Amino acid sequence: MGQKTNPIGNRLGIIRGWDSNWFGGKNYGDRIAEDYKIRRYLEARLSKGGISRIFIERTLKLVTVTITTARPGLIIGKGGQEVDKLKEELKKLTGKDIQINIFEIKRPELDAVLVADSIAKQIENRISYRRAVKMAMASTMRMGAEGIKVQISGRLNGAEMARSESFKEGRIPLSTFRADIDYHIGEALTQYGKLGVKVWIMKGEVYGKRDLSPLVGQPKKGGPSRGDRDNNRRPSRDKK
Repeated sequence: MGQKTNPIGNRLGIIRGWDSNWFGGKNYGDRIAEDYKIRRYLEARLSKGGISRIFIERTLKLVTVTITTARPGLIIGKGGQEVDKLKEELKKLTGKDIQINIFEIKRPELDAVLVADSIAKQIENRISYRRAVKMAMASTMRMGAEGIKVQISGRLNGAEMARSESFKEGRIPLSTFRADIDYHIGEALTQYGKLGVKVWIMKGEVYGKRDLSPLVGQPKKGGPSRGDRDNNRRPSRDKK
């Protein structure tokens, strides 16, 4: 099971949260299509911004877009000018009020999206795929990852027949749900066609409950949980 499914989708609701957080109702399909348009537009518009994930949250009148990136300065711009432009462009695209939040990725070597894109760009620049993969794996393990696996597929080195080659270091327990595994599929455009770049990164294991909200560090909304209410109750007096 774990060997065939997407590691992120296999852990949704357990240790991973959803990239889109809203209630759809009758307009569910329209909102899915709108989220897709927003993501494709931002990925094309900010192709050099080192974007990892794009989270979308909705209320009745506001769409909140949270961008995680390794290069926040490039997206924000001088005095926030680029962010203001993005807001206006997305407002024209969706016809709704837009709020944009930018989160910086402190360690891009541990992000599967950025690692896969880095390997793909090096292959497009005619660097040996083996060298690009080994350099990326060494950087990831040096930053504290417990394991990394990379698979390159396609006409490697211009071979007539397509094949796949895998590289692995450390451990990647795909069937362990508490294992925090990041995953991404990238593409490299070469003169011989497309090469697929798959990256798995094992960051560690998660024990206990985990906040699945993408806005890490933000205060939670709502009252105390049931466990908190039970702990705050006054102790009952024993009847004699």
